[in-house]
Amino acid sequence: MDFISIIYSALAFVAAIGTLVTIHEFGHYWVARLCGVKVLRFSVGFGKPLWTKKAGPDQTEYVLAAIPLGGYVKMLDEREGEVAKEDIGRAFNRQPVTKRFAIVLAGPAFNFIFAILAYSVMFMGGVNGIKPYIGDVGSPSIAYSAGVQTEDLILSINGVETLSWEKARLTMMQQAVDEPVLRLQLQGRDLQIRDVELDLDGLSFLQDENVDLLEQLGLSMWRPDIPPKINEVIAGGAAQAAGVKAGDEIIALGGIRITNINQWVETIRANPETELILLVLRDQQRVTLMITPRSQLDEGREIGFIGVRNVVELPEELRHKLKVIEQYGPFEAIAQAVNKTWQMSALTLKVLGKLIIGEASVKNLSGPITIAKYAGLSAQIGLEQFFSFLAIISISLGVLNLLPVPMLDGGHLMYYCVEIIKGSPVSESVEALGQRIGMALLMMLMTLAIYNDVLRLVE
Repeated sequence: MDFISIIYSALAFVAAIGTLVTIHEFGHYWVARLCGVKVLRFSVGFGKPLWTKKAGPDQTEYVLAAIPLGGYVKMLDEREGEVAKEDIGRAFNRQPVTKRFAIVLAGPAFNFIFAILAYSVMFMGGVNGIKPYIGDVGSPSIAYSAGVQTEDLILSINGVETLSWEKARLTMMQQAVDEPVLRLQLQGRDLQIRDVELDLDGLSFLQDENVDLLEQLGLSMWRPDIPPKINEVIAGGAAQAAGVKAGDEIIALGGIRITNINQWVETIRANPETELILLVLRDQQRVTLMITPRSQLDEGREIGFIGVRNVVELPEELRHKLKVIEQYGPFEAIAQAVNKTWQMSALTLKVLGKLIIGEASVKNLSGPITIAKYAGLSAQIGLEQFFSFLAIISISLGVLNLLPVPMLDGGHLMYYCVEIIKGSPVSESVEALGQRIGMALLMMLMTLAIYNDVLRLVE
């Protein structure tokens, strides 16, 4: 990853985490104010304050701090300091358990609400996708044995309609986590509809890091056979350094004749930091160049990239065959957004459960470095992808914060549930012990996630 990409990823990461932390903490802040609790400080970030301002009738201190990896809302509380007699009724610890429960729950709830709003906006604007036509089927493979064929269109998976490859991938992942069989309804090139079953017995796709479920099943996306042509050369990239120009038509790369855009992309990705001979057609003349794809990480693998955009001019008939736009009116968009948020939340929770019982590899945990990389990539692709990225991370934050681990919102909610059942608060000694255990668990989890990030950078 070059210096510009690092800076871009860092800025996108700060924007993403800053936005989601602010939303989470605003949930706590807003409901606390509704419940009559006095809020002393609303901080986005930890560490040294970069900006502070006091405002409102309570002179709440608003803080922007140096480390953008979290935030907090500090409320008036007798356990944390002396409280003036006239403010005792506004202290957090003096509120009934139902109000305390609502205030703590509001943070994760706002993360889910943000995801729903983000998906709703995307669905109302129209989400571009590619219909799930199947490409080459591996032989031997699970899909091959089941009778799946090239150019089969996936209509549904286990009864769930799949309009696009994104929906098909997500549904496959969700179902494969805890279902032994994937039942695919397919439409073949002869337009006949048939059902096939993919037996997942013995398939352990969560045991290895970044394993592609499609690849393990023997499936791939179908892509049309279209010759590559350079549309745009990105400044500062390997293509510009090699003398590639917009309008160049690719003939050969690394001694391999390039017949379609997929072959062109795959050859580049397979040769990071390798000098290759590039033959192009420019103004009806053959031009030979030397190009060295630069290296970057993609899902833990080192791949090559050169910094170009390619024109894919599909005939109208082919565009109609492949392209799909998921677009709904306001109410249906909200319903679809709620459903997708629920699906993503359930999938996150299921995978976490598999991690705990050892059925998923801890190598799949990601920390801030990996999140920053994907923030940068999604922001470069476009606003739609960045919104989708924010929604996914927001859902993850919501789910993680609801886990019954002391130090997290879910740990406090667990204490309040005990208080409701037994009729009195959990003792301070039990809370203190829980805090130490929770801190240890979170430090271990964060250390492991960062360790995985570093390994992905150096491998």
